[in-house]
Amino acid sequence: MTRIALAVDVGGTKLEAALVLDDGTLVEGSRSRRETGRAATAGDLDDALAEVLAHALSRLPEEADLVGAGIGSAGPVDRHTGAIFPVNMPLARGYGLADAVTRTASGILGREIRAVFGHDGGALALAESWLGATRDARASLSIVVSTGVGGGFVMDGRYVPGATGNAGHLGQVRRGAGLTLEEIASGPASASWAQSQGWRGATGEDLARDAASGDAIARAAIERSARAVGEALADAATLVDLDVIAIGGGFSRVSDDYIDLVHAALTETAAHEYSRRTRVVRSSLGDEGPLIGAAAFVLR
Repeated sequence: MTRIALAVDVGGTKLEAALVLDDGTLVEGSRSRRETGRAATAGDLDDALAEVLAHALSRLPEEADLVGAGIGSAGPVDRHTGAIFPVNMPLARGYGLADAVTRTASGILGREIRAVFGHDGGALALAESWLGATRDARASLSIVVSTGVGGGFVMDGRYVPGATGNAGHLGQVRRGAGLTLEEIASGPASASWAQSQGWRGATGEDLARDAASGDAIARAAIERSARAVGEALADAATLVDLDVIAIGGGFSRVSDDYIDLVHAALTETAAHEYSRRTRVVRSSLGDEGPLIGAAAFVLR
């Protein structure tokens, strides 16, 4: 009988769910998403969960062993209580995500389902270690650069959650002028900085378009983001002694050379030869990575 996990990923702009097979393949037609955003409340998340979980579970094959629900969320999180405290959804702070998924999915199925909960950066790290760009690494970090910035560690094939599930929460480390990395390098932060310099666009997609067309301010915003990420990763590589770092997320695709720019900044600023040898690569799982990783919390 085929083993399947229900995967749930909650981020700063969307909540999505899908069914994932035990080889990491998404069940066709099972994936759907709903918008979240800074104004999202606990009630909004309840409604979104009800929709995406009903959609996913309606695609559950008859001959399948649904082993549980894996949940990854923007953080900080509390792995022990299943609550989330997302920086990018302040009105949802304290929301009991794990309980909500269990309650909703169990109601749809008519039976209890177990849930395993973690930080979305950890989910991505586990996915990349399982099927992606860090499979052969002894020590790896996988990060997302998108609406937020976050990551997770895998050491000798094992995900490292930390004491509360927040290990790898790189976006909240402090950089220059007292700002966090996320406040400098994320897509919205980069667009805001460019606007302060006279740029007239609004989004990361606008930055990508304008930079490709030769707009100097848009290009400077991209380089500023990549340098801040590279410097933070140099510190991480020095502290943890990493083989490889995989980068995903929508803003990491803002330019063809974004990963190269990050790698160059890491190499330039890392303190020691061992940390300068850390490779920086693009995530190989695309936007399915967080869902595959959420499923891996159960399947792996």
